[in-house]
Amino acid sequence: MSGPDVLPLEELGMADVPRVGGKNASLGELLRALGGRGVRVPGGFATSADAYRAYVAANGIGPRLGELLAAHRSGRAGLRETGAAVRELFLGGAFPEDTAERIRAAYRALGARTGRADPAVAVRSSATAEDLPDASFAGQQETFLDVVGEEALLEACRRCYASLFTDRAITYRELKGFDHLAVALSVGVQEMVRADLGASGVMFTLDTETGFPDVVVVSAAWGLGETVVQGSVDPDKYVVFKPLLGAAPAPVVERTRGAKLQKMVRDDDAPAAPRTRLVATTDRERRAFVLDDADVLRLARWAVQVEEHYGRPMDLEWAKDGSTGELFLLQARPETVQARRGGTRFTVHHLEGSGPVLASGAAIGDAIAAGPARVVRSPADVEDFPAGAVLVTGTTDPDWVPVMRRAAAVVTDHGGPTSHAAIVSRELGLPAVVGTGDATAVVADGQELTVSCAEGERGRVYAGTLPFRAEEVDLGLLPRTRTAIMVNVASPDAALRWWRLPADGVGLARMEFVVNSIVQVHPMALVHPERVADEADRRRIAELTEGFEDPGEYFVQTLALGLAKLAAPHHPRPVVVRLSDFKSNEYAHLVGGAAFEQAEENPMLGFRGASRYYDPRYREGFALECRALRRVREHIGFRNVVVMVPFCRTPAEADRVLAEMAAHGLERGREGLKVYMMCEIPSNVVLAEQFAARFDGFSIGSNDLTQLVLGVDRDAEALRALFDERDEAVTRMIAEAIRKAHAAGIPIGICGQGPSDHPDFAEFLVREGIDSISLNPDSFLRTARRIAETERRLAAGPGSTMDA
Repeated sequence: MSGPDVLPLEELGMADVPRVGGKNASLGELLRALGGRGVRVPGGFATSADAYRAYVAANGIGPRLGELLAAHRSGRAGLRETGAAVRELFLGGAFPEDTAERIRAAYRALGARTGRADPAVAVRSSATAEDLPDASFAGQQETFLDVVGEEALLEACRRCYASLFTDRAITYRELKGFDHLAVALSVGVQEMVRADLGASGVMFTLDTETGFPDVVVVSAAWGLGETVVQGSVDPDKYVVFKPLLGAAPAPVVERTRGAKLQKMVRDDDAPAAPRTRLVATTDRERRAFVLDDADVLRLARWAVQVEEHYGRPMDLEWAKDGSTGELFLLQARPETVQARRGGTRFTVHHLEGSGPVLASGAAIGDAIAAGPARVVRSPADVEDFPAGAVLVTGTTDPDWVPVMRRAAAVVTDHGGPTSHAAIVSRELGLPAVVGTGDATAVVADGQELTVSCAEGERGRVYAGTLPFRAEEVDLGLLPRTRTAIMVNVASPDAALRWWRLPADGVGLARMEFVVNSIVQVHPMALVHPERVADEADRRRIAELTEGFEDPGEYFVQTLALGLAKLAAPHHPRPVVVRLSDFKSNEYAHLVGGAAFEQAEENPMLGFRGASRYYDPRYREGFALECRALRRVREHIGFRNVVVMVPFCRTPAEADRVLAEMAAHGLERGREGLKVYMMCEIPSNVVLAEQFAARFDGFSIGSNDLTQLVLGVDRDAEALRALFDERDEAVTRMIAEAIRKAHAAGIPIGICGQGPSDHPDFAEFLVREGIDSISLNPDSFLRTARRIAETERRLAAGPGSTMDA
């Protein structure tokens, strides 16, 4: 079977890239190095680069190929004309008989191993300049699935050779500076995994948008994986936190269900490869998650093994055989975008205007771009695509690369973060918003747009040209400080964006922001849905909780995943999660909330914070909050999460809240649990010694403390000039709180807005010896420098030149 032109995959390794290309060399490497350690890879064989060269020579392709490419380089022939002519040269050729016979023999041997006379195989292209650390060549050559029979296999191999010169492959090699004539192609032939009966997808060993290295991101859809790669479906997404693999029951920090409107399956009636077709998915398939936690965690462990073996971030394809339930890895290539980014330097884009949002979807990259829209529905319509326009289309495939090179940004109706549009946009450095659902319907051709990927995981397409700026940051120049500098976080969508900041943890993660943006439903409406009278709210609750036998479990799972994602970038440093602090009017705006909230004259001083947690009107809702926090700490594994109680008016109320928490498994000190208290009411300062005996730490909420010390409603526009946390009455209270906390031996920080807005206020806190200051991420860099400068002046002492 084997010879210089046909080689078993298990005999190959990364040293064989010149012989069989990056894709096939990597498959052989996986089989040899990890096959014995539980990683499953379908077996097969590869034709060599020498076989390609022999094919070119035997059919006299070389001279004519050189002429056609020279004409293209000189501008005498267009891309489309050149590509078609070159491909025809390959498709009209024939294999040398000895090579053809060795391919047939290898195919028969594969059938003997699988017990099938004519096994179905996947036939994949593997170029010798492919899957390199600085160039992915994603989707540049063809793959043919479910190929059956010797002659069909030889035809698929010919078509793979021809695909070395698709328009997109020619363009990509020119973009990357590769010599067309120096590149050869190997064909990989693997036993076909029956993903058409099961599922498939891709995964990365880092977050593809931010470069955060501690997660595995898995995309999954029903059927064959081309739909995920091409972006023709919106897949499920799962994110696994790598440091807790093996240390926690299920360290999954995101589980997002995609629409999955169609799937690719085998077509037994097709006369030739590709013997596949697209069909609509069933309602059950659309509603269900493709993978359970056991499958997700197995794939994540394999991904980590592959990453450790190669010593770099990886991009992998996988499949699940629907006939056996077995998982397989199909490809492994280096991740080529985030891996090239520097570790300390990054650019932060800031949108400085606002406008109508026309569409939103998954944000690819973190940049902002503006330009006129060009709505395109077919690659044939892009000949006159103007440079600097925003490409708006249904989906892209590798044929779109030439036009994407000219675009300022990309917007698609379909696809997810691992679709072709996303992968190529990252590599080209373009902001892209994918999976909007309706961009081609709502955006007018020629309309001025601003495409923003700088606001978290959801990208937005704004009408008009909005102002924005880019800030270049070198984190290596940030000084270290005695004062712990932490961050305030709210949205799980943006949680991973700031992972490079050298923060000492999270000083404030607002639970109510997660409830409002992701959960959306009032917790009591899930405990007592029968009390929700509004029909629209009842329908929305049914829609959100579909698939959950217990509606309360929807709240627990969704909140737990949101909090886990906030915690992940900062593990193992402390992450302080504040229990919900909605006011009654804010709670009423949640789905189903109107049935459980009473109107209050002054919600800011009403039924909020600690007073809710033990009250019969909310007690069952608080039990769901506690279940979610236990899941974050004990099931997902983030034991670095600290729980913080807001707006606790008296020591007696503190005792009631702590008892309620303990009744739901959140007992202070159990499993290392620390419980902090917001210091934001004058009584918290006056009775600080008593509160300190009940809690493990304080965090000053300067907004509420200022409001209550000065008697100024913080939302009152007419009194805005009087609301100032730097007022002497407020700073005296803060200084006293710091002194009393230290006397009691507990830490005290601040998580209010003040230090982010006022550098002089941050200086005051440092002088008073506060232990930590938690800042908004976008003010972290400038305030950290100010804190370091203040500490240097204090260390130098009064009268020094620094102090002056």
